[in-house]
Amino acid sequence: MNNFRILILLGCSVVICGINMTGSSKGAMTRVEPEIRPRVIVTTDAEIDDECSMVRFMLYMNDWDVEGIITTSSQYHWEGHRWAGNDWMEPYLDAYEAVYPNLIKHDKNYPTPEYVRSITVLGNIKSEGDMEEETEGSDLIVKALLDESDERPIWLQAWGGTNTIARALKTIEERYPDKMQYVANKARLYCIWEQDPTYQEYIRPVWEPYNILTIISDQFWAVAYEWDKIQPEKQKAYFVADWMKQNILEKHGPLCSLYKAHDDGRFRSEGDSPSFFHTMPTGLRSMESPAYGGWGGRYVNVRANTWLDEVPEKGYVYPEGRWYTESAWGRTYMRERYPEKKELMYEYFKPIWRWSEPLQKDFAARADWCVKPYNEANHAPVVALKHARDLVAKRGEEVQLQSEAYDPDNDQLTYRWWQYVEADSFSDRVSIENAQKPKTAFRIPNNAKEGGTIHIICEVTDNGTPNLTRYQRVMIKVQE
Repeated sequence: MNNFRILILLGCSVVICGINMTGSSKGAMTRVEPEIRPRVIVTTDAEIDDECSMVRFMLYMNDWDVEGIITTSSQYHWEGHRWAGNDWMEPYLDAYEAVYPNLIKHDKNYPTPEYVRSITVLGNIKSEGDMEEETEGSDLIVKALLDESDERPIWLQAWGGTNTIARALKTIEERYPDKMQYVANKARLYCIWEQDPTYQEYIRPVWEPYNILTIISDQFWAVAYEWDKIQPEKQKAYFVADWMKQNILEKHGPLCSLYKAHDDGRFRSEGDSPSFFHTMPTGLRSMESPAYGGWGGRYVNVRANTWLDEVPEKGYVYPEGRWYTESAWGRTYMRERYPEKKELMYEYFKPIWRWSEPLQKDFAARADWCVKPYNEANHAPVVALKHARDLVAKRGEEVQLQSEAYDPDNDQLTYRWWQYVEADSFSDRVSIENAQKPKTAFRIPNNAKEGGTIHIICEVTDNGTPNLTRYQRVMIKVQE
């Protein structure tokens, strides 16, 4: 599971990061190579928080190969029911076209407005769970999944229901049954809840034997409508009206002016954004496994190749069926139990809220790209390792780690090495020496489990405005 694709249209580019290989903890320096770009396709039901997410999404289209933006339905929205209109994307496409000349001053990999229009189509929208007919949207997904000229995985993002994705998979089942395993190996699903019954009624029973990697997120609620109850006090500063007005809503061009914050300017909801946060090339390696954790959350394997949110209550039994507003632990807690045992709530949503500050500052920098010349805006540091990203070490052995980074704007950089304990198979903390320096070391504990892994994050932040952060993750496998 080393390469990935995302469905949403974008041009090609590379992401600089460490090479993925295994080596000794004291091995020779390795050169840094470009990572393969993710491919993405978005399906969206055009809810107001989808529209907020779309503004942010378009500002990051330079980071992916976006291959489709498809309007679909959900249990909340379909044609004729609380519907934004079949042409709801037009203002966003027009606004993207208006800011595009400035965006490409910062990165030439932004897709052209003509291309984005060409991949923005309608899917199955007639009703909740509609998957009866083939549509332009489902055909686009079919074409991408069957295309053998590009073997990279494709991340299919379900911001609304999974019905248009289900229709595409059904077409493949009916017309190309010999390609089902090939398609399953290529597809990656990131679902914001199960917002219609098609995953349970069609995708799971028919495609589960083929082992499609599937993330179904409830953690997204940390940046959805009740963020002000979930985000810790320190993080709330990046969602309040003054911050949003100064950094996003005002004087940042026509695309950001479409962002549907609350009337007073407060952040409203971006419940769908974690699906593409997961594929952002930050260096956290989150696409390699849902268990690793990154800006889009961290998940546990519940059944087959399906990954859900980790519930912090002992003895919790996941439901057999849908993971959605009526059954998912976080939404149920917020509806029925809040503010009882708030420590459980914070723990449950922490895989996303822990990144709120760098996420929001990164958003602010992209908003600046809409209106500022290159030399007046900030750009993220580029972080690499001077050794392999995957290391092997014995109990009691000292592991030496070293990173190198540069900043496109010649900003000063600060380093912080830390252990991502939640992602480890070793629950104890290690002692990291000189954690604020490019070169550091720690010793493998004598009680570390053989075959287990320790995840160490190198976090590098510049002193630009706003200050931006990127990472490298080192995974150390423990030998006896």
